[in-house]
Amino acid sequence: MAHTDHQTVRRDLRREIAGTIGLLTDEHDFRAMRRYRTFTFDDHATYLQQVENVLRTRASQGSHTTVALFDPEEYAEFCAECGLDPDQPVSRTRFTAELAATGPSIPYEGQALTDLVPALVDEAVRQATWAYATGLLGRLGPCPTCGEDIGRAAFNRACGLVVRILDTAPPGDRHLVCSVSGTPEALVSVLHADENTDGSVHLDEAEALEFTTVLAVGLATRSPGGLVMRTSAPSTPDRIYGWRLRGDGLESLTAGEVFDAYCTDIETGDLIPPESGVDYCVAPDLGEEDMPAEHRH
Repeated sequence: MAHTDHQTVRRDLRREIAGTIGLLTDEHDFRAMRRYRTFTFDDHATYLQQVENVLRTRASQGSHTTVALFDPEEYAEFCAECGLDPDQPVSRTRFTAELAATGPSIPYEGQALTDLVPALVDEAVRQATWAYATGLLGRLGPCPTCGEDIGRAAFNRACGLVVRILDTAPPGDRHLVCSVSGTPEALVSVLHADENTDGSVHLDEAEALEFTTVLAVGLATRSPGGLVMRTSAPSTPDRIYGWRLRGDGLESLTAGEVFDAYCTDIETGDLIPPESGVDYCVAPDLGEEDMPAEHRH
């Protein structure tokens, strides 16, 4: 009886332990890890299948698992900094534990690996975009005229613009895309704003922070770019409208400009048939900017 009780306790304790799996999402990274003798997988497709089996087994046992993006270059750097032998499983375990706290990761919730991998890559891109944009804003320094921090002022202004954009949007779910192309690295950020049943809007905080930061970079550096929003609601056509970054502000695109942007192949320049059930519209008025002119750079 006591033995059975101990087994039950251990089983219950295993369910209390959260785990992290470091995932090699593409063939290139997989090949990079094969140089280690203790990394015993030969085929990336088989590796992914075995990872999915492990995830499903843990989920069936009631265990929570986080999937983190495993980067071989970052792993080698981690081992060098910590004085670890990279050709040891325990070193990979320590690096994976580090990823759980600092790296791109998403919880496993029973989704197929074909859905999980793109979501994990998107999360990695989102984090890298935010880190790059934040660093760029931080390096702008103070305004030579008024002494105010340029990056912070631009971020505050971007926050106000995002709030006004969402407040003036028609009811429904909103999908926003902000692109900035004039910086050393082109930046693109996406924000989803889903409407709850009570009419309130749900935002992912990390996604909103990255989106606002990218917009702030465009405003602070006066880079070319734009912001487009698509709204969707039951029984009504989707509405698409947007703004171009103009100096340190946003300028509404005409309905024709929005139509041309969505109905032109960006690679070939060929015309694309417009979507059915979609209205290409003029963006609503966001109101006057309230930032003093001396703070605009």
